Amino acid sequence: MAAKNLQEVLDAAGGTPQGTVGLLRNSPLGTYIYPVVPAEFTNWRREQKAWRETAVLYDQTHHMVNFFLKGPDALRLLTATGINSFADFPVDTAKQFVPVASNGGVIGDGILFHEAEDEYVFVGRNPVANWLQFHAETGGYDVEYTYDDRSPSRPYGQAVTRKYYRFQIQGPNAWQVIEKLASGTVEKVKFFHMGHLGIARQQVRTLRHGMAGAPGLEIWGPYDQHGAVRDAVLTAGAEFGIEPCGSRAYSSNTLESGWIPSPLPAIYTGEPERAYREWLPATGYEAVNALAGSFVSDTIEDYYLNPWELGYGSFVKFDHDFIGRDALEQLDRAAQRRKVTLAWNDEDLAAIWASFLDREGPGYQFFDLPNANYGSSNYDAVLDADGATVGLSLFTGVSANERRGLSLATVDPKVEIGTEVHVVWGEPDGGSRKTTVEPHEQLRVRAIVSPAPYAVTARKEYHGGWRTAQG
Repeated sequence: MAAKNLQEVLDAAGGTPQGTVGLLRNSPLGTYIYPVVPAEFTNWRREQKAWRETAVLYDQTHHMVNFFLKGPDALRLLTATGINSFADFPVDTAKQFVPVASNGGVIGDGILFHEAEDEYVFVGRNPVANWLQFHAETGGYDVEYTYDDRSPSRPYGQAVTRKYYRFQIQGPNAWQVIEKLASGTVEKVKFFHMGHLGIARQQVRTLRHGMAGAPGLEIWGPYDQHGAVRDAVLTAGAEFGIEPCGSRAYSSNTLESGWIPSPLPAIYTGEPERAYREWLPATGYEAVNALAGSFVSDTIEDYYLNPWELGYGSFVKFDHDFIGRDALEQLDRAAQRRKVTLAWNDEDLAAIWASFLDREGPGYQFFDLPNANYGSSNYDAVLDADGATVGLSLFTGVSANERRGLSLATVDPKVEIGTEVHVVWGEPDGGSRKTTVEPHEQLRVRAIVSPAPYAVTARKEYHGGWRTAQG
């Protein structure tokens, strides 16, 4: 009989943490897809350089869930599920929302918009939206919700529609583009504050953001206005060098800005999360998520990451009760791993690329450009000089701006900036059965532990907090 929910899927895989690891490591899902938006408009190198040198238009319409939540208990639900403080969260502001499971492991993260009194929108990947929906349904809250799912990964020509379009105008020339669209001066409101702007005869909502290390805006509105607003932005930005960014380059911007986008949701074990696993579908994100990389453990708990390991430690506020609070209070914060960037050795990376032309041996695991991840959640072992595991490399690729290979990682606090470590590239025993993996050998890649964000502009310009090295 076919499994009806995630718990039954895990039970069929042996019902053990080791069985869960094998299930996810051999998932046929493959890499994470950013749907609908073309892979490239010009080429990914030019599009990467635009967010550093001129301006870029990101189209974020299709790859994230919009979870709309409203009602008198909406804030109470968010407070009960988020590590964030909600003591001061007025209308027309936003925050990075992070829930954890009862074990203290992160479920995921995303942006939470306070759009009107008792009305909120979470924008991010499926795990957090699923978590919020479950608690909205089962927690006795007086709320209404709408789950506007991400666009299909492979629509095959079928019509695609969303509730909102969602763009970002970013880069050093972004504000010049914005003021041309507005035909006048636009106040640079505080980070994560919302407002309105007239574009293409439409009133659009705005959020002050800064993904490219300079002041920019996220804008959104009804999906049927997508084309008109996009055309207006590109027309206004032409003289300032704006480039539309394809999905290929978009997925790599985090290498410079320092956000780790896809930790494994910490929900696969533990009695407190059993009801959630029984609620989740057998074919949902959590059931088919592809776990990739050289780090292999017998227990799925070793893949869980707490807020400090991901750079969210400053978000944890014990001014309210929330799921996972007890587990987080028991952690020794000084002993937790911290987020860093690893700058890969040029010669070792070149050897990986050259091995594709090796006609005699299996070569190394394929390193795609600019995003080299080959699973939904990627975990590569980071070793010290003695071969001991001192961290996890979690997101890998290349930056045309830095002209080097980079990965985002979490490492033991004793590992200092400037230390040389080794990232094990490729999976053991010739690789798993994932569709993105072919038989290969592993390679220990030298890498220098560096700040996160890696880009100097991002370190200097970003709002203090989750993207900064101190966050």
